[in-house]
Amino acid sequence: MAPFAPAIRFEKSAYYFAGFLVLAIIGFWPSYFSGVFQGHSDRAVYFHLHTVMVSLWLVLLIVQPLLISRRRLQLHRLLGRSSYVVFPLLLLSVLLLAHSRISAHIVMVDNAPNVGQHLFIPFKDLLILCVAFFIAIQWRHVVAIHARGMVATGLVFIEPALVRLFRNVLGATDHFFPFSLLTLYLILVALMVAERRQQRGRWVFPLILGLYVIVHTIIIFHVQIGPWNRFATWFAALPLT
Repeated sequence: MAPFAPAIRFEKSAYYFAGFLVLAIIGFWPSYFSGVFQGHSDRAVYFHLHTVMVSLWLVLLIVQPLLISRRRLQLHRLLGRSSYVVFPLLLLSVLLLAHSRISAHIVMVDNAPNVGQHLFIPFKDLLILCVAFFIAIQWRHVVAIHARGMVATGLVFIEPALVRLFRNVLGATDHFFPFSLLTLYLILVALMVAERRQQRGRWVFPLILGLYVIVHTIIIFHVQIGPWNRFATWFAALPLT
């Protein structure tokens, strides 16, 4: 049996998330940031709230590993406690944005019988975000698991950012959606291969990959789930946005 390798240190994830943040800004520039910086954005407040909260979360994912690498553990823990405020606000921003979009979709498509399918797309991100954050907090004293959980929360934003990058910058159609999925899967598989000889925490990324396979199967094959469709109809009717 091959011996376990030295524990993987995730401090370098800060640089990857910093690069991803730049790519996300580029991808969303034509459809969002250009209008904001030029002062003529017609986006609702929900878009701005979501942008702020996602940006704050990515900044945390960049700063926290750097603090670990510099042995600023007290400041790392202090900022970590801020996640108990930032994360619920991030979830709220996703909910409000999803509600505003699904309400507009119903109006435009004559009550949209596929409302459940459209609402499932943002809610599957919520599901994986919550699972990853729960892992990170539940095992916050086990570095190997905590770090993987936090990294997994950042991976959730890769798919929407790549979709905008393909569509807004590269001029691709929605047929390039599978490439976004493939990129996400390759990242998860690469992480699993890199840590194949680790002793602790190896179950985190396979779990996240398994969840993605399930939710993407539901989306791609238009699987109809009765209770979910009823919830989506109820949610869309709420006077939230």
